[in-house]
Order: sequence, then C-alpha cells, then structure tokens
Amino acid sequence: MIHASAIIDADARLAADVEIGPYSVIGAGVEIDSGTVIGPHVVVNGPCKIGRDNRIFQFASVGEMPQDKKYNGEPTTLVIGDRNTIRECVTLNRGTTGGIGTTTIGNDNLFMAYSHIAHDCIVGNHCIFANGSSLAGHVEVGDYAILGGFALVHQFTHIGTRAFCGMGSVITRDIPPFSTAAGGRAKVIGINKEGLRRNGFSPELIRALHKSFRELLKSKAPKQDVFKDLEPLCDEYPEVEMFVNFIRNSERGIASR
Repeated sequence: MIHASAIIDADARLAADVEIGPYSVIGAGVEIDSGTVIGPHVVVNGPCKIGRDNRIFQFASVGEMPQDKKYNGEPTTLVIGDRNTIRECVTLNRGTTGGIGTTTIGNDNLFMAYSHIAHDCIVGNHCIFANGSSLAGHVEVGDYAILGGFALVHQFTHIGTRAFCGMGSVITRDIPPFSTAAGGRAKVIGINKEGLRRNGFSPELIRALHKSFRELLKSKAPKQDVFKDLEPLCDEYPEVEMFVNFIRNSERGIASR
C-alpha cells in the first residue's frame, strides 16, 4: 500500500491499510488511521493526526508549521477527523502556542484545490471550501458552512452553521448561522432560504429565522428589546435560539452594514 518512492519517517504511525502514493513524504509525529489514501507528491508533517477514510490528493501540504512570525518551532498540532476530501494544493497548518495550539478539522468536509486553513482554526463537519478560499488564523467555521471560490476570512472571525459566503467575499466580521453573505466587503444579505429548503428545513422555521434576521439586523430598534421580543421564537425553535445567541455573543460584530 506504500509506494517504493515514498519517504516515511520511522516515528510515523500508519494503520495497516493506509495507502501512500509515489514521492509523498510522511514526517515524524504523524498518525494516520485506517482507510486513508494519500496521493502522490503529498507532504504530511507532524505533530499531526489524521482519522479514517480521508482522501488527500497530489501536492497537498498537511500539518506544516504555521505561517506566523511568532512561531518558534513549538510542538503544536493539526487534528483531522474522518472522511474528508482534500484536493490538489490544499494547505492545512498546525496551531500556535499563541492560540489554542491545535488546528482542528472535523468530518466529511470538502477542501477544493488551493484552499487554505491557517493556524488555530476550528472547522466543523460537512463544510465546503471552494477553490482558493482561505481562512486566516483563529477562525471558527460551523457545520455545513459553504465558502465560495476565493472567499477570504479575516483572523478571529466566526462563520455560523449552514452559512453561505459568496465567491470573492472578503469576510472581516462574523457571519451568523443560516445566513448568506456576499460582496467584495462581505455583508449578510439574508437568510439562506434556498439552502435551508433543500436541506429539509420547514417553511415555518425558515419564516421564523427570516423574522429574526429582519428584526435583529435590519430594524433600528435597540438590540436588547429585540432579544426580548424574540424569546418566544427561541423557545419554539432551537435554530432561532442559535441565531440569536450568535449575534448576542459576537465579539467582532456582524457583517451587516
């Protein structure tokens, strides 16, 4: 399962059925679990832990040191879950001691060619990163989020569950869950109604999220009054409560204006 031209460090730990393609390099401190396939010309450096049934395509760089000038060789990590697809020339960096020390990738994500995940990021499950999309350091991305081609996310920004960020967006503030953001300097333009509908969200829930969006991000009423007015909807729909709490707890502010 390991091509004769691949270089595997003696300190790397690979499950018996892991496949390593020609000319790939697996460094010290790397752990790769069962069913994962590493293509040709891939470099994986440790400390790095890769779960089950991942597919990593040619020329990807996984677990390399962070692109942070303060980094000084500390033993930080990258942790990747299961069933992720990592396409050509994707770069996934380890964490930093100035951050949380670990970059974390969940399960069932798709990283298209040339996408980049920087140090100390946390990526959930079932996310899609289109070609060239990039996260700066310390970004958090919720489950089922989608970043369009060449979308760029500023450090410390949070992107909520099932958010959709349009192609070419420059995202410098938080994007709430279930919403759509677009524009060169990205702004939240509404609830991701079509995406939610396709994924089985009821019309009633979509209307409740739209009402919450309109009252919190479009009206000029004091936020605390709106939070109180939305309490009945929060009690009825956990998704509305998630949306409201995301906005309530945002530290960077919402990209709404």
